[in-house]
Amino acid sequence: MTSVITEVPKAQGSAAPRATILRLMLGLALALTMAQLAGILPAWLHRLPQAAIPPTALFLDRVFDFVQNDLGLIYVTRFIAEGPLEFLLDTSANLLEGKRRWPNLGPIPWSATAGVAAVVGYALGGWRLAALGAGTCVWTALIGQWKMAMQTMSVLVVAAPLAFVLGLCLGIAAWKYRWFERVLKPFLSVLQTLPFFTYLLPAVIFFKVGPTAGAVATIIFAIPPMILMTTLGLKKVSHEVVEAGKMSGCTRWQMLRHVYIPAARTEILVGVNQVIMLCLAMVVLTAFIGMPGLGAKLLAMMGSFKLGRSFEIGVTIVLLAVTLDRMSKAWVVKQPQHFEKGTPWWVRHRIPLLGLAVFVGFVLLAQLFPILGSIGRKQHFSQGKEIDVVIKSFLALDGIRGVTEWLRWFLNVKVLIPFRNGMLAIPTPAFILMVVAFCYWLGGRRPAIFGAVFFSIVALSGWWDRSIITLYAVISAVALATLIGIPLGILAARSEVWSRRVLLACDTAQTFPSFIYLIPAIMLFGVNDVAVVFSVLIFATVPLTRYTVEGLRTVPPEMTEAAEMSGSTRRQKLLSVQLPLALPTMAVGFNQAIMFAFFMVIIAAFIGTQDLGQELQRTLAGTELGKNFVLGLNVSLMALTFDMAITAWAEGRKRALGLE
Repeated sequence: MTSVITEVPKAQGSAAPRATILRLMLGLALALTMAQLAGILPAWLHRLPQAAIPPTALFLDRVFDFVQNDLGLIYVTRFIAEGPLEFLLDTSANLLEGKRRWPNLGPIPWSATAGVAAVVGYALGGWRLAALGAGTCVWTALIGQWKMAMQTMSVLVVAAPLAFVLGLCLGIAAWKYRWFERVLKPFLSVLQTLPFFTYLLPAVIFFKVGPTAGAVATIIFAIPPMILMTTLGLKKVSHEVVEAGKMSGCTRWQMLRHVYIPAARTEILVGVNQVIMLCLAMVVLTAFIGMPGLGAKLLAMMGSFKLGRSFEIGVTIVLLAVTLDRMSKAWVVKQPQHFEKGTPWWVRHRIPLLGLAVFVGFVLLAQLFPILGSIGRKQHFSQGKEIDVVIKSFLALDGIRGVTEWLRWFLNVKVLIPFRNGMLAIPTPAFILMVVAFCYWLGGRRPAIFGAVFFSIVALSGWWDRSIITLYAVISAVALATLIGIPLGILAARSEVWSRRVLLACDTAQTFPSFIYLIPAIMLFGVNDVAVVFSVLIFATVPLTRYTVEGLRTVPPEMTEAAEMSGSTRRQKLLSVQLPLALPTMAVGFNQAIMFAFFMVIIAAFIGTQDLGQELQRTLAGTELGKNFVLGLNVSLMALTFDMAITAWAEGRKRALGLE
């Protein structure tokens, strides 16, 4: 029986030297490891001696201190924090939550916000989106979380527009000046892989603790995708559109405003969607630096193991995330509406007028019916205590407890601890050689060189063991997620109906702020390594499933038909045709899973780990900027190593298959 084979031919001349180099690197790594196990390896080859580790953190502390105090940067940042930024945050907090500052107009009644959300949702996506927007507001108010939600939103409505404006301007500059783009790209790569704790400490030191520091950290965290999407959109503007603008006599400013930006509208709005979602995720995480709101309440409830209340707050955060995501995505696909000349003003602006009428109507009704303005503690319908009892009763069932306790024992004793100890037993140079060999095998020479440099920097940082523990959690979670996500994606891709359902579930799950994934992990496994790996596993399974489905759906039908005509079985068709062609797309899922895992494992430090995340969390209690940056850079360099290797492999595979 024959089958269609999609193996990429390899040049024999280059394959032999590569195989030889790989054998040499792996052989040397194995020899060093065996020598260590035999007890004959010198101590300085197992781990770098403390005397050989440069005092990078102390040097960076002095640099930051010089910039902060001697150059006077702290006076500039404090002026911004106590001036325009604090004014914007006070205004938004006053309007949304009723913080008694100028202009003393708030709080806006929850019913008015719900009404406006319904109008905006209807304008963007019809009745379903209107129901989602209004329903989210009603849920939040009825369970007594409106004020906390508005504390979170008061920072979001300031941070997201500022991140959009700054990202748009930097994106335009990167598109206009190629040298600026080349300078900016490495910084964006590092910023997108730095753990969120690295953003928090500088924000606390240079800006005031609380909403101002939270807003600054959120803005910086959300800017990179806006820059990248703006640059991408402007580069994709067709030559014909540009020529038409020039022939009509547009000035340089008019070309930008009326030609380039409108033509790049879709990419720019995708950037806006990403900015909003990253801002919401970061605003929740700024609870670690005293930012009030839903994140702080969720952190407190999870810390005291109040699972019912944690569940309610988690649902609220998820609803907010899904609502903002759906509305911003609907804005992306919605085309601007044009009217004929002479159309009445009220017809052209009927949606804003309707929103204003609904807003004013509910504000007036709230004066007559106070429950439409705010819902107090005695009036809300929170069932946190009851849910807590139900969850704990469910987890106490013999069957459930038996399964979770066995899983916790098996994964800890038989899988995770041996794997962690095995990775820690490998000598530092041997481990670096293994990473370099992996990068060379997967992506070629360039990723291998960067892998060697990046992991050598990690070794010289003085935090090698903590970095390896972080990497162990990432590899464990991604490996387990692969065993779940890939088969699930393959099964879903067999049916168009199930493909749509699974992709919708993945899209929804990707909008969840990362904090949410800790709740089921703590519920099932308590506070231990299994809970950490489980929370990362859930987070990493989503992109693996999504891109497996996407990859299999994009396989050209003629290739599948050719395999069927040649008599291939379903298994042969999958292994020999569909998966090889889908692998470049699936590689994006692997890449995202690894990036998500590095991000999530740092957040899981809240559970109580022994990795870089725990050390990063400790830096928030002091002013060790140098240590904070070194720890964050270690996470970033490890993530970038795998990112570059997988990206290089995917690009090479696409070229070989003729998919570019």
